[in-house]
Parts: sequence; structure tokens; C-alpha cells
Amino acid sequence: MALECGIVGLPNVGKSTIFSALTAAPASAENFPFCTIDPNVGIVDLPDERLDFLASKHNPKKKTPASVKFVDIAGLIKGASQGEGLGNKFLANIRECSVIAHVVRCFDNPDIMHVRENANEAAPIDPESDILTINYELCQADLNTIEKREEKNVKTVRALGKDAEKQLAPFNSAVAKIRPLLLDGKCARTADLTDDEKAAIYDMFLLTMKPTIYVANVDEDTIAEGTNKYVEVVQKYADEEHSEVVVICGKFEADLADIDDPADKKDFMESVGLTESGLAVLARKTYHLMGLRTFFTGGSDECRAWTIHAGDKAPRAAGVIHTDFEKGFIRAEAYTIDDLRQYGDEAAIKAAGKYRQEGKEYVVQDGDVLFFKFNV
Repeated sequence: MALECGIVGLPNVGKSTIFSALTAAPASAENFPFCTIDPNVGIVDLPDERLDFLASKHNPKKKTPASVKFVDIAGLIKGASQGEGLGNKFLANIRECSVIAHVVRCFDNPDIMHVRENANEAAPIDPESDILTINYELCQADLNTIEKREEKNVKTVRALGKDAEKQLAPFNSAVAKIRPLLLDGKCARTADLTDDEKAAIYDMFLLTMKPTIYVANVDEDTIAEGTNKYVEVVQKYADEEHSEVVVICGKFEADLADIDDPADKKDFMESVGLTESGLAVLARKTYHLMGLRTFFTGGSDECRAWTIHAGDKAPRAAGVIHTDFEKGFIRAEAYTIDDLRQYGDEAAIKAAGKYRQEGKEYVVQDGDVLFFKFNV
């Protein structure tokens, strides 16, 4: 399963507008359903002021940020789990993603038709119904997946007997918790599963087990407030399943993406009361929800943010730079961006006793600045 975020939602909620602003890619955004047939893929630089700060100390020839991959998946409608509206293709696209950004329309605009159950009929703006429609289809797809696996398991038990039954116990207990939720239109990720149960169902890649961020797409009048009656509905729903909400004005972000000068961008954001792009917040939250973390390397040639998984040890982190670094790992010399802020430079960090020597068992922390010693 790829480390990418799938942008999903009903047709005409602003998915492709948000994707285009995120990636500066020419994703279609015409006002008609299913204009995005094949998923667009875009690589988004991850805004990180820590990298900017590190670069300010080294004045490097090159600065390389971490990145996040986003996939713009065409709009789902009611019946997608049964193949309606090219649903099978879209559900397969979602299955390949590790995280979902579920865009929900939170603005009124009579010129943009809102559809829910029928691609040719307008529906009222109702964020909860929109969310439930998408989640219902994902739940139905997951029920189908579980049913197929259970049919396979029955054959396995017949062939192998009681030993197979014992091995399948965590799977069966997990499904016993998940199935009632799915039948009720609730996501599998809300089930209270043990580690063994999670492991037992992992390879089914259930759609509703995927971590999800709800993206409330608002109009320009809502930017300053940061919320409206529709956003409040989305926030309430997200709170109940312990998911996060990012409030974004797709139109504003698209306009912002067209501005090249950093000073002009800053002025444009300040004009509506923003200090940071909503899309920057979305990219950062998505990155962390994927279980990704960042360490840095710095020098006069390049300052770079490197991506690792949470819990990775120093040799694995070294291998992200080059496989030889991992094979011949000796040690990592380390300090943190916060140390650099406090003490000003590496010499002062060393004088303060904050410059560390870490071995093979060191778990790299988000925000570490590392220099690897290796021998091959």
C-alpha cells in the first residue's frame, strides 16, 4: 500500500480545486460530476519552518524539503460500492492509499450544483448526510471484503481443521467487533481492537480502517472566522470518531497558489487573517497521520529534510540517505532543531553538552539533526 493520501468526497465539493492548489497540477475542476476519471497524482513539498531555520544557519546552495503524495480521486455517489458512477474503479483507488482526506462541502453557492444520491439531481447542503453517504459506501465495500475473506477462511478450516480455527481466532473476534459498526454505517477504525486483532485484519486493507482527515471546504466569507454552521457539524462528527478537521477555502487557496512572490503571498494571507496556508496545515497533518517523521541534515552544500517512519532507529534513518550508510553504520552524531534555536550554532551546542553520540538502537526523533559515521 502506497504512502499517499487519497482526496475523496462527493462530486462538486471542491476536491479537484483543493488538489490543484496543493500541487499546482492541472487537475480538472469543471462544474460537472465525474470530471476526474483517472486519479491525478501530485507530490507536495511539506512546509517546515524548521528546515528554513536550519538553512538560515548554513546558507546552503540547496534546500530540500520533505514531501507528501496526494491522489485526487473522482467523486463518489450513493451506490459506488455496487459499481454506480464508476464506483469500483474509485474504491480501488482509495484502497491503494494509506490515508484519506475526505472533503466536505461547507459553503452555499447556487451556481455549483451539489449532488449526493443522483449525479443529475441537486441536493441540499448537508455535511452530515454527505459524510454518511461516502462512509456508507466504504462500509458496504468493507462488508463485501470481509465476506469474501470469511468464505476463504471456511475452506481453510475445512482443509486444516482445529489448528486453523485457533489461528483465525483474532480475525474472528475482530470481525465480531467491526461488522455491527459497518452495518450501522460506522467506520471500522472506531472499533476497539487489540493489537492481535489489528494484525489479523491488516492485509484486507479495509477502507474504513484508514486514518481520515475531514477537510471542511468553506467560502471566502468564512476564512476569518474559521468556522460556520456547516463546519460545526463536520467537527462534531469527526470528534465522535476521533478524527481531525482542517478548514480550508479551496477558492482562496487556488488564488494563493497563483501568487509567486512570497511577500505578496504573506500579504494576501494576512488580508483574511491567516498566518499559514490551510493547505500547509493539511499537508503537515497528513504526513503525521501516515506515521511519517522528519530528521534533518545540514551543511553549506545542502540542508535537507528526510522522511522516516515513527519508531525507525538510526541505521534505518541512515539508509534513507544511502544504503551504504545503513550497511556500514557506526554511529550518529545528533542534536535537535530546538537545541540549535537555544544555543545558536553547533559549537555552542557542544559546549553545552547537548551534542550526542547515538548508536544502533537509538530511535530517531522528529526534529533531530543528524550526521552519520559509517564504514563500508
